[in-house]
Amino acid sequence: MIEFWRAVLLGVVQGVTEFLPISSSGHLMLIHKGLGWAEYGLAYDVVLHLATLLAVAIYFRTDITNITKAFFSKDAERADDRKLAWLVVIATAVTAIIAAPFSGVIDRAFSSLRWIGAFFLLTSAALVSAELLSRKQMHSLNALTWQKAVLVGLAQAVALFPGVSRAGATIVGGLGVGLDREQATRFSFLMSGPIILLAGAKTAYDAFVDPQPFIGMPAAIAGSVVAFVAAYLSIAGLLAFVKRYPLYIFAVYTGILGVVTLVWQMSA
Repeated sequence: MIEFWRAVLLGVVQGVTEFLPISSSGHLMLIHKGLGWAEYGLAYDVVLHLATLLAVAIYFRTDITNITKAFFSKDAERADDRKLAWLVVIATAVTAIIAAPFSGVIDRAFSSLRWIGAFFLLTSAALVSAELLSRKQMHSLNALTWQKAVLVGLAQAVALFPGVSRAGATIVGGLGVGLDREQATRFSFLMSGPIILLAGAKTAYDAFVDPQPFIGMPAAIAGSVVAFVAAYLSIAGLLAFVKRYPLYIFAVYTGILGVVTLVWQMSA
């Protein structure tokens, strides 16, 4: 029963932190390494990835349908959606290309809570800098160019390190190229679908190559359900939040978490 409720809690953490700019990988590593909780296998990771991917797909179902149809269409009326589809593809491709040569370095970073603490601080600094320095010249994703999408893709690649928030990095990247907070956040969420799908596919392959014990179907189902609900609410909540407020509260949170993690590790 303890294992069941731990799996549920991990689902909540995954769902909430996947889309808030506070790093899901960092939080999960703190739980596993800091609290000594056992990891429940790669197959369970795949289940949680699919749950959060489903939340994105349902919340942005209209946008995803439109840009998918436009991607395969030459209709002039779909030009804006077709452009957005290509921007998402370009940004995702840049992330994948940059990430491939550094997979070993990234894997090693996951073994150290000190690195995770440092990357929490990097996330905090990036969020503050983006708010202070952003120009917010573009209030529509249609104004985004492929060159600027490349820069956002580069920012997303940095977020492959634990403690660096993918949502935070891509929102910071969007703000850095001139998007306002709302549009930077929307583009971040649209980018999340392909990258979560790729990450889930890689994890599924790793689970196939190196089979591990599965946590059990009841716990997996419960964890995926709460991950989906938490992710959906996080998406809706963050989009509503950024319309009215800056990102400083997340910067303060990741800053405190980074300092606490580093002090804890250095005193251990």
